[in-house]
Amino acid sequence: MSTRRELIDAVIALVTADYVFPDVAKQVVEVLRGKEYEHLVDDAEFAATVTADLRSVSADEHLRLLHEPPRPKGAARAHGFDKIEILDGNIGYLQNTLLQDPQRYGDSTAAAMTLIADTEALIIDLRRHRGGHSAMVAMICGYLFDEFTHLNDVYVRPHDLTVQFWTPHYVPGRRFGGSKPIWVLTSSTTFSAGEELAYNLQQLGRGTIVGEKTRGGATSASSGWHKITEDLVATIPDARSINPVTGTNWAGVGVTPDIEMPAADALTHAYELARNNAV
Repeated sequence: MSTRRELIDAVIALVTADYVFPDVAKQVVEVLRGKEYEHLVDDAEFAATVTADLRSVSADEHLRLLHEPPRPKGAARAHGFDKIEILDGNIGYLQNTLLQDPQRYGDSTAAAMTLIADTEALIIDLRRHRGGHSAMVAMICGYLFDEFTHLNDVYVRPHDLTVQFWTPHYVPGRRFGGSKPIWVLTSSTTFSAGEELAYNLQQLGRGTIVGEKTRGGATSASSGWHKITEDLVATIPDARSINPVTGTNWAGVGVTPDIEMPAADALTHAYELARNNAV
């Protein structure tokens, strides 16, 4: 059985090798080396303490040690589209909490987007969104633009390369199109890929953001999660977004709504705007 110090050394090695900001990585390592963890017997408490120390310098919510007991056999992740409706007035409504890998869930996305393709306006509800894949952001945007459009770049430190994300030339099903109005709902808990979707649409003038400023997570772990023990997993962000319009991202500051208001009121307000626009 590994000691807490051995586990910390494993986290230090990952941070040193992969964390997308090398200068910050050095500061994080100093913090971890200066702390004692042997008294933290409980894995959940240990993970929470290490996560707090990782973020004490970085302020990066993607940088963390998680207590993740193995999932039961047969347990499956949902596709992320929690609600798909056509509201009165022929207004499309999509509620998404997780943007999954399109290679696995592309068919669910095509079905959802095809259902709302003929609506007059669209509301995308990301108020409870917690993360996902940039590739799924690009796939969804493929239904919302008419032209081949540059959405986002992601710099990946381990490979020292920048990956561009564009709308796909082809998407299965039918497109909503690039001219009808879109409102995107956000909250103070909207995170990661949901923020990317909102930010992309906002900066390209394709969507109006309604609600609260988001959490501000613009890094990602391109190499996936690192299993430290059976129940402990480290997420080390080795990549960061670079928006082609602004040259920066929403890290630490969040996506600022075009119409700022309590998240609880955002749907009612966006729906009123959509109905008035459709008249």
